[in-house]
Amino acid sequence: MADVTGTTTDTGTRYDFGGDEFVYVEISPEMSLPAHFASLAITRRLREEALPGVEEICPSNASYMVRVDPDRIDPRDLVRELQRIEAEVGSAASEDPDFVVDTRIVDVPIMFADPWTHEVLMRFRDRHQDPSGTDLDYGARINGYDSAESFIAALAGAPYLVTMMGFVPGLPWCFQLVPRERQVEVPKYVRPRTETPERAFGFGGAFAVIYPVKGAGGYQLFGSAPAPIFDGAQEQPDFADEDSVVFFRHGDLIRFRRIDQAEYDDVRGQVEARRWRYRTRPVRFSPSRWLADPDGTNAALVGELDR
Repeated sequence: MADVTGTTTDTGTRYDFGGDEFVYVEISPEMSLPAHFASLAITRRLREEALPGVEEICPSNASYMVRVDPDRIDPRDLVRELQRIEAEVGSAASEDPDFVVDTRIVDVPIMFADPWTHEVLMRFRDRHQDPSGTDLDYGARINGYDSAESFIAALAGAPYLVTMMGFVPGLPWCFQLVPRERQVEVPKYVRPRTETPERAFGFGGAFAVIYPVKGAGGYQLFGSAPAPIFDGAQEQPDFADEDSVVFFRHGDLIRFRRIDQAEYDDVRGQVEARRWRYRTRPVRFSPSRWLADPDGTNAALVGELDR
């Protein structure tokens, strides 16, 4: 049995064991883009090295988890390998100009202040911090915006990075690529709703999400996506071609683009006809370039979608 006592290195990274099969690594107790870039660099190097006994690698917002076969590698030996990789690539991920991520940027239409999420959120005002307004009104006020419109402009004003997949199958956790002082943050509902519409665009903490299916939820509701992000029957072309029931991948970049009712209805018509496709472009994302020039890098990334 592996030692269950956590180990914290001089860099602040914490290593913990989950029985004999899992190693959990926390880069930072709080989310930040440099912490995520370090996690991304380490997990990508670990995948490239293909160490015997490493069965699954699950990157997260500011941490990651590795599943091992203890008959092939002792979890304590894996920790030593992970510390080696961290020393080689982790701390330099945000500064190394040679560290780039081959990924894609995706255009995702969103109808903000849509009637469907509005109807739901108004039925659950007794579970909200501010029952007197809407979720957008509340988000705008606590983030210092003078109106819901200016708040929506900020939400749609810069792309997002998918830093984790999970909670329910296909749900992307999206962290906006803006400097820390411009990050939007909102709390979850005081008590969760018992209903959240399928494809609702929500926000909790510093993360935007799209709910892939109808269910309960506690994130603030800001809008609705007309296109699916989960397709269990793989009827839509994007899902059939990729042979996956979920659309997004860890490391994707997303431009949430504001649309009106007419475009929402048009996209829904394409979905119903089974001919909708997301607009995507392959891009190379450089964390060091982004940290040096966030707005310029964002403009270049979004420009790839519009060229």
